[in-house]
Amino acid sequence: MAGILRRARRRSCLGRPRLAGRGDRGGYRNFPDVPSGSRCVSGGPSLTIGDLGSRSVDLTNCDREPIHIPGSIQPFGFLITVGADWMIQRAANTEAYFGIEPLGLLGRPLAELFLPHSMKSLRGRASHLRGDDAVERIFSLRLLEGGRTFDVAIHFSDRSIVIECEPARGDEIEISSLVRSMVTRVQRADSIQSILREGARQVRLLTGFDRVMVYRFAPGGSGEVVAEALEPGIDSFLGLNFPASDIPQQARTLYVRNVFRIIADVDDVPCPIEPREDGEPLDLSLSLFRSVSPIHVEYLKNMGVRASLSISIIIGGKLWGLFACHHYSPRLPSFAERSAAELFGQMFSLLVESRLNAEITAYEDKARKVADRLMAAAAQDSDRLSDAQWMGDLVLDAIPADGVGVFVDDRLSLSGLTPNEDQFRALVGSLNRREAGQIFTTSRIGDVLPEARTYAHKAAGLLAIPISRRPRDYVVLFRAERLRSVRWAGSQDKDIEYGPNGPRLTPRKSFEEWSELVSGEAEPFRDSELRVAEALRSTLLEVVLRLTEAASEERRKFAEQQKLLISELNHRVRNILALIRALMGQTSRDAGDVDSFVATLDSRIQALARAHDQLTADQWGPARLEDLIETEGRAYFQPDRQAIRMTGPDVAITPDAFTVMALVMHELVTNAAKYGALSDSGTVHVAWEIDPDGALVIDWREIGGPAVMPPKRRGFGTTVIETSIPHELGGEAKTFYKMAGFEARFVLPERYIASSRERDEQTKKIAAPSKGDGDFVRGKKVLLVEDSALIAMDAEDSLREMGAADVVLAASNGVAAKALDAGGIELAVLDFNLGRENSMPTAERLMEAGIPFLFASGYGGEGTIPERFADVPMIVKPYGTDQMQQAIAELAARAAGSE
Repeated sequence: MAGILRRARRRSCLGRPRLAGRGDRGGYRNFPDVPSGSRCVSGGPSLTIGDLGSRSVDLTNCDREPIHIPGSIQPFGFLITVGADWMIQRAANTEAYFGIEPLGLLGRPLAELFLPHSMKSLRGRASHLRGDDAVERIFSLRLLEGGRTFDVAIHFSDRSIVIECEPARGDEIEISSLVRSMVTRVQRADSIQSILREGARQVRLLTGFDRVMVYRFAPGGSGEVVAEALEPGIDSFLGLNFPASDIPQQARTLYVRNVFRIIADVDDVPCPIEPREDGEPLDLSLSLFRSVSPIHVEYLKNMGVRASLSISIIIGGKLWGLFACHHYSPRLPSFAERSAAELFGQMFSLLVESRLNAEITAYEDKARKVADRLMAAAAQDSDRLSDAQWMGDLVLDAIPADGVGVFVDDRLSLSGLTPNEDQFRALVGSLNRREAGQIFTTSRIGDVLPEARTYAHKAAGLLAIPISRRPRDYVVLFRAERLRSVRWAGSQDKDIEYGPNGPRLTPRKSFEEWSELVSGEAEPFRDSELRVAEALRSTLLEVVLRLTEAASEERRKFAEQQKLLISELNHRVRNILALIRALMGQTSRDAGDVDSFVATLDSRIQALARAHDQLTADQWGPARLEDLIETEGRAYFQPDRQAIRMTGPDVAITPDAFTVMALVMHELVTNAAKYGALSDSGTVHVAWEIDPDGALVIDWREIGGPAVMPPKRRGFGTTVIETSIPHELGGEAKTFYKMAGFEARFVLPERYIASSRERDEQTKKIAAPSKGDGDFVRGKKVLLVEDSALIAMDAEDSLREMGAADVVLAASNGVAAKALDAGGIELAVLDFNLGRENSMPTAERLMEAGIPFLFASGYGGEGTIPERFADVPMIVKPYGTDQMQQAIAELAARAAGSE
């Protein structure tokens, strides 16, 4: 295959279609604008032009011929050029139309030759010319007195005004209406392919040529006959390929500047432009009459073609394709028909561009969705970037391929038809030698990496998308080999013969169909797919950058959060210590003896602990007022003697107000239990509501208790009740000592109310919990596992107060295991968290032995204790004898139930 391509390059100007890679069919000699080997003039010698010097032009150097200055025109009209003063500078073929040789016109004013009204028309149209490639047309203009009418085209060439005239046929047509009708028929087509077919049909109906072909160019310049319209009996060229080198660059440039080109009769003898050698040659890039290369004329004769016409299809300012027309007898459509064909070509180009843009937009919309999904998914799980299966499922939706390879951080992943791991690593090494940060594609990996030819059957082409700024991370899409038979317009091995214009192909055989099986090559990735790949590359780079930044930001935030947490913890510990110190100081002033001091202080600390438990259960979020009152009330009940009834909406209080309210409620419940309604058989009614200003109003009313008298002195509990809310929260607190019972009203500002939800009117009564009588502990040997010595001693005292015969202390699972080995343990209290370990091993052993136990923990809320120990009672620290009694009562009840 490589040899064939080399031959194709050597014969780039041979005038016949040849394969130059996938999609290359047909031949540039189907086009009118190809290099002429010499400037041939009627009766004159063959002359060379431009940078070719004295060497003649043949098939080895025709790609360098300046074809825009052939120095002659086709003979179906005449040409005159004038300067800004409208003096005639050059002329060609004038004698045939008004009897004056071109040389006889040079230096004369054009006004001496043409009628005044025609000069006015010419001057007016010249003033309308805008831009380098503008051309103006005049139909049926009478130039000479008593002479015939002419169709005229006028344009600028450098500083000259070029006027081209041909006899008018009197068949003026409404060009705009005709072209509109043609375009309307094309617009009805529902796909690009059907648009091209209908376009070829419309051009043939307009021009009457035997064969109208549509060539479509590939991005590399190669092309293919993709549509055609034929006279019955004419051979089809549909599907023939041609290489990019068959149309030299100067010809392509002319196709963009001058979109229409006609060759009326290949047997016509070109007419020289006089003077032939006078300064710079005349640039005929925009000319309608520019003469034809003799090599191209010979080639058309070899095919039997007598006339040719081409219309450029320009998309985005570039040569996208051509209408190429052949006729097997001389043919010159009228000036009006040619103008209509040229206008149709421009409208057709716009129509094709619009349809292509619509398809590209739809395709790229789909690709953007893929990129968005990729961004969202990869941002959530960065490991997906190195998963070829996942990447393939996502990317292959937008860019079809047979396999995907991913190489990230020296790790690779393959999915589908791909090279093996060693081959893929070698390929990545080859990619790393290329320019960093650019997507790369090839339809023949073997041309980049020769050893890749061994696996071309499963991975012949690739598209590599770099996903990091360093040239080492890639997503690579693979396409398998596509074996196919390519139709050529002639064999690559034809002999070259010599004719009057140098070496050329054998005339009889240059268009015989010939085919060859092409292997080792994949379907190329299209331009639109490359644009999508570029978008995906940007997306992946952004994902990687975001992940890198996110990781860095996460580390920074973690460090800041850790610092903040330490500061916050320090702040909270200091506040708690200060609060406990204040509680101790204030409680000591009111206590009559040590026992009452300890009991009161313990109850107040427990109140704070319970409040913190409620807050932490909701991740230090707002907590319900009802739960606060119920929790404090349960701590002071005696069974069957008292009740607290609550009425109000479902209200949650913010954490900064909750601890204050906990102390207030604790003191209210404590006073009611000691001196008020709860000390006898009375009832406490607590009602709350949200007032019109959004504040929370709480009414406390005691009924049925002993008569209440105002206190003779203000103790710490009274101070907490009357001043905490106004002082710390900016609210209100009022107390009323009535003979029928104590009453109080509290107002919490709206900012401390996190939520309030109305519910059906209801009154809730708090039931009194059972504390047990301590029989479950009395006389038993208890294992107490606790790593804090002070807490262990306090818990030991509580257990002994409850009647425990012996308490064995253990600070770790190891010590606890020795105690269990020694035997005699009948009950256990386990601190769940023991510094660097937890008490799970001891709990497992106790459960296996059937020894009842309970947990203690400083971590409130759910999720602290494993699910399999969900039925084991738990005491939340800090705890006292009352909490211990309640937990052991629950443990006793469960033990009795299991029996």
